[in-house]
Amino acid sequence: MHAVWRGVSLAISLTMTVALCVGDVHAGDIPARPSIHAAALYLVDLKSGRVLLEQNAARRLPPASLTKIMTALVALEATSPQQVVQVDRRALVHRSSLKLHHGEQFLLRDLLTAMLVTSANDACEVIAWHVGGGPGRFVSMMNERARVLGLENTHFTNACGFDAPDHYSTATDLAKLTEHALGVPAISMMVRTVTRDIATVDGTRQISLHTTNELLLDPDVTGVKTGYTSNAGRCLIASMFKDGHRLLLVGLNVMDRWEQAPKLLRYGQTMLLGVSE
Repeated sequence: MHAVWRGVSLAISLTMTVALCVGDVHAGDIPARPSIHAAALYLVDLKSGRVLLEQNAARRLPPASLTKIMTALVALEATSPQQVVQVDRRALVHRSSLKLHHGEQFLLRDLLTAMLVTSANDACEVIAWHVGGGPGRFVSMMNERARVLGLENTHFTNACGFDAPDHYSTATDLAKLTEHALGVPAISMMVRTVTRDIATVDGTRQISLHTTNELLLDPDVTGVKTGYTSNAGRCLIASMFKDGHRLLLVGLNVMDRWEQAPKLLRYGQTMLLGVSE
């Protein structure tokens, strides 16, 4: 589920690409509807609620690590981000990207940041054990929250987004979930983080985090989350605030997501500018 950070040269290249795609917007210059190369896609203006693009948006598909948005929401609604979390050995069942060790202690906010910024599965599992007392109970909390939010085509079987037959969501449900989650200040801040250092509570170990979301190189992009599994393909939720509008893009199994996403966001911006003018 982890994208590779490709270095300074790619950062410069992507910044130029995004600037060309979303920075040169003129009233009345409405582009042709772009081709969509994704299993499902949903683009909405959160300010007006206007849906700008959609394709198979109600189709149930594996969401990969986009799942972690719900994990963060449930965790922050259940406990304080300042709470000290001790790493439980039972949570270290997947490849430990953070190289967590049994007994180490972190603030919950730092584990959540690692989970959302670098998509760390070990942090995700530690959170599920800490908040839910175990993964089964925590997943029940996730599904109950989905029910309350009205996510009728969403069901979780794990906290991290691993492929499973009954683990699914839709582009529209994920958009609704993300809009709600972005209303939580801590989540809104975490998902726009490019780099950050976290440390154990006792300060004996420090970990550098680097985002998996290459779109954050554009200052107008405000999040949100990437995802990947072999079954789900490349997934992305992107938010952008520009010209008084807040766009939210959800793509599941997206081909060339770093090329498609800026084009789709540019299309949305020009559509909105044309309407406002």
